[in-house]
Amino acid sequence: MNAALQPAVFGATGYSGLELVRLLAHHPTVKKPLLFFVQRNGDSAGVTDLSEAYPQLAGNGGFPIEAFSWQRMKDAGVDVVFLATPHEFSREWVPEAIGRGLRVIDLSGAWRLKQSANREVYGFSDANALDASLLDEAAVYGLPELHAEAIKDAALLANPGCYPTSIILALAPWIRAGYVDVEHGIICDSKSGVSGAGKTPSAKTHFVEVDGDFSAYNVFGHRHTGEMLEQLGLEDGSLQFTPHLLPIPRGILSTIYVKLAKPVPAEELEQCLREFYGGKPWVRVFGEARLPQIKFSRNTNFCDIGFSLAPDGKRAVVVSCLDNLLKGAAGQAVQNMNLMFGFSEKEGLQ
Repeated sequence: MNAALQPAVFGATGYSGLELVRLLAHHPTVKKPLLFFVQRNGDSAGVTDLSEAYPQLAGNGGFPIEAFSWQRMKDAGVDVVFLATPHEFSREWVPEAIGRGLRVIDLSGAWRLKQSANREVYGFSDANALDASLLDEAAVYGLPELHAEAIKDAALLANPGCYPTSIILALAPWIRAGYVDVEHGIICDSKSGVSGAGKTPSAKTHFVEVDGDFSAYNVFGHRHTGEMLEQLGLEDGSLQFTPHLLPIPRGILSTIYVKLAKPVPAEELEQCLREFYGGKPWVRVFGEARLPQIKFSRNTNFCDIGFSLAPDGKRAVVVSCLDNLLKGAAGQAVQNMNLMFGFSEKEGLQ
């Protein structure tokens, strides 16, 4: 275990990048992160220190944003690189980084998917198709509650999407236990705060467009659907995911509708969740006693899970909440780093 780990961050000026820098800067077992400029990430032109874009960081000795070079990373002794970048950048940059012996935690969707049919939604154009294919196979999907052992040895860690984290964690225990009638189909109705769309403004994310409104988008076409299918072992068409945009800054609430394979008492369903997540510090099981709300998990690394069971015991509604910038992005990335380098999963996140 390296007690003075040196991290580097690309894309620090985005919302997830900011949270990542903030967490790393206060992490007790890592050095102050090096920040590198990425033009294609929408980094603010002329910003040479992150505190210029985010004055709330002022007074911490500065967070300079440097021009990237491999030599600078070597001289600094960088141990792990975080990419809060567009997937195009990650797809292009990661092969050489891995070849140079760096460990990479990628917050984009570049390396999350194993099945080529699911990757098609990204339209990747790889300079070296063979190298990319090998990395696709080698990348570890960074959901600690499901893949902790594989994460520990990962060279390339694909941080999950925010929506998939909320849905996979809610469904995995019951699907693995055989409680869910997957052939009947699962409906996932998810709502996210506007920060989930990233920092670069668009006509759909301006305040005047979002305030006082609530809208669905990317119905039947959201690129996170493949993650859910692969991680839950479901066939295409067995899960309908519909995302919605909430007029709030941050947070996700997923409402998931399932038909059970047979009538099951609520106590048994709750016990399944509690046993599955026993010893997992960043999942809180509310059970049937109380349904989670966005405000409970906002500004934390928790994913909160609760459910309601129909009187006939055959249908259940699962509610899952998390902060899309923390457990859905930067917090989970730090949780993964902790596992990769032998720290406690809670380190730097409490």
